Formats: sequence, structure tokens, C-alpha cells
Amino acid sequence: MKIYTYSQARQKLSEVLSRSKSEEVLIRRRGGEVFSVKPTARKGSPLDIKGIDTTISTAEILAAVRDVRARPVSAKWKPRRRARTDGK
Repeated sequence: MKIYTYSQARQKLSEVLSRSKSEEVLIRRRGGEVFSVKPTARKGSPLDIKGIDTTISTAEILAAVRDVRARPVSAKWKPRRRARTDGK
């Protein structure tokens, strides 16, 4: 277990964080308060992303992908405008 003063911890924050991965690290303030630094485990995969709500069907997405793949490389891609269903 390693104990740092508040000032030492500020000056050597990278060292404090690295050391906390392998052992308990304490930071003591002038008033006597003591704080423990420990890493937390990441929940889930870093590749997990929140889904996007959309009204586009899977068939429409696949059709758009096929359309883009069928075009020559030199052609610029222009998205198709969909008809609005909300009456605006």
C-alpha cells in the first residue's frame, strides 16, 4: 500500500493511477482525510453502442447499400430523399 499526500498525488497523478492497478493507493489530505484510489471494471464492451431509432426498414437499408456498391467509383453518392409520412 502506497500513501501519497494530496500535493504529491496532484504532481504524480499518472503514477498514482498506474500504481492503483496493482496495489491499494491512499491519498491523505492535510486535515487528516484519507481517500482510496482504485480502478473500476468497465461494464460491457467498448464496441457496444446505443441503437438508433429509425423508421427505415432493413430492406430499404439493404437496397441503398446495393445501389451504392453498384455505382462506379468515380460517381458521387447522393442520398435519396424519402417521402415524409408525418404530412409536413
